[in-house]
Amino acid sequence: MKKLYFFALLAISFSINAQKKVDLDRFRFSVQYRSLPKMQIDSTYRTYNVEVEGTRLMQSFLDEMSPENSVVLEGWRKLPQDGHLDIKVKLGDLIPESVSVKERIETSKNRAGQVSTKTFYRQEVVYSFDATAYITDYKGAHIMDQELAGRGSKQVYRSPEFTSRILAEGYFALNSLTVTKELYQGCVTRAMRYLSERITDNFGFNPVTVNDFMWIVDSRKHPEYTAHRQAFQQLNEVLFRMNASTSIDGAREELKPVIDYFEKIKRIYSSTSKHDRKMKYASYFNLAVLYYYLDDPQAMMKEAKGLELNDYDAKDARGFVQTATWLKNLFEQNNIYTRHFTINPASFKGPYEKADVTAK
Repeated sequence: MKKLYFFALLAISFSINAQKKVDLDRFRFSVQYRSLPKMQIDSTYRTYNVEVEGTRLMQSFLDEMSPENSVVLEGWRKLPQDGHLDIKVKLGDLIPESVSVKERIETSKNRAGQVSTKTFYRQEVVYSFDATAYITDYKGAHIMDQELAGRGSKQVYRSPEFTSRILAEGYFALNSLTVTKELYQGCVTRAMRYLSERITDNFGFNPVTVNDFMWIVDSRKHPEYTAHRQAFQQLNEVLFRMNASTSIDGAREELKPVIDYFEKIKRIYSSTSKHDRKMKYASYFNLAVLYYYLDDPQAMMKEAKGLELNDYDAKDARGFVQTATWLKNLFEQNNIYTRHFTINPASFKGPYEKADVTAK
């Protein structure tokens, strides 16, 4: 009887200790939304055209490329000319600035233990390239200039290796046309890719998939272990189904049981003990993250304030406040209050086309 009483007390003690100590682990998820423009321009502008101009020296290399075709402004319609945005790209020459020969010594040992060395030579050419995009609207108003490549960023071409120094020294001179074409076209391709990134970031509506995490109970003996994981599994399934082109009006309703559960945790673990503050921290953190992806900066801000007052890893609250403020301002700037909507670029009309431009 004494043994049974002893083990009962031990079990109760273990259960109490399990509730006093809780481990949280990062559980990761993926979600998609649509980026909104960072620069404020006329919201009716939704078409663009691109013109690329090279130099006389490089023109023959440029004629083989049609680089303007590779420039993409996500969520806009591209026109051959007369778009709302006129993007003119001016490409400079590829200029070799210095030439040198580098050597590499390779050491080997045969079965007899004899060491031999072999020297290889390659030519290195330091070169530069410059390119700038000038963006105006169809009325001629200046929007922005974007440097795509600059002379200050030196690049290095390395020739194949040769066992003869003389062959290495003459490589670029003998193959200058082929090498220059290859390097120039590579520079142009990278410039166009960077231009697409910058204009989409500033003006576009790009589908973005991100990975993020929430804090979930990882102590098996904790009474919330199973419920915490079930809540995360449910929200993970809903967030995974969300995409940039579909409204999320129904997602919040689906997630109401998860939101209610994390709110309940705040009420159940209401003391100022470290254990309870840690449990509430997970709820505030997870809800702040969830509201961010539900496009609700006001609710996110509320959770951030609660996180700060909870006084457990309160530094996270400052980051949430900044993010919620940024998202609120982004919505107001664009007069769009969701990052999940359909875009049909084919429906957009240029300023000189007959139909009016639609909003989305």
